[in-house]
Amino acid sequence: MGYGSRRPVRTPLLSAVTKIKRLQFAQEHKNWTAEHWKKVMWSDESRFQLHHADGRVRIWRKQHESMHPTCMNTTLQADGSSVMVWGMFSWHDLGPLIRVEQCLNSTTYLSIVADQIHPIMLMAFPNGDGLFQQDNAPCHGAHIVQEWFQEHEGDFTLLRWPPQSPDLNPIEHLWDEVKRATRQLAPQPSNLTELDSAIHQAWCQIPRITFQHLVESMPRRIATVLKAKGGPTKY
Repeated sequence: MGYGSRRPVRTPLLSAVTKIKRLQFAQEHKNWTAEHWKKVMWSDESRFQLHHADGRVRIWRKQHESMHPTCMNTTLQADGSSVMVWGMFSWHDLGPLIRVEQCLNSTTYLSIVADQIHPIMLMAFPNGDGLFQQDNAPCHGAHIVQEWFQEHEGDFTLLRWPPQSPDLNPIEHLWDEVKRATRQLAPQPSNLTELDSAIHQAWCQIPRITFQHLVESMPRRIATVLKAKGGPTKY
């Protein structure tokens, strides 16, 4: 009948209010060309598992065989077996990749903002016409962080970002590139130090044309959100 077994597409949960905010953002930027988006510095954090399980495994078994060793897919808790990194990039260049110990809180993020973001924004956009993108993670919206951005608003502009919008952030594709590269390593990293080294190496080897094409895709992403009336998109 044309049906096939497939994994469902993973998309963020979007409320009616979130869809409105995404649509408003798309409407505000519908006339932006690639040249406008080249002024943006994109950022995000991502977690990489030491022992990866992508959930794609399927098995055939009988009803009573659920706990048979050949029918189980063992997992490990993320705590202690993963590396979190924070990174940034623009059309012009890849930025640094910072390993985040434990969780990323407002104090840790503020130190990244002051030590990494500020000098790089000044270097990349000396005329003060650059925009910095961050999502709506709690640590990004913390009072001490927002206060710092307000004090330095003359150096660059903080791009107002809609909630639940990883499909609009091209850095998500760079995380996929890094994860794909680390999964293809043989042998696989056996500890967190090796994993961290592999992540940084994969990040540095991302071709310039890859991240430039991602930035140039922004007008299409905006158009797709407009077409979806703020709903989820495949990007």
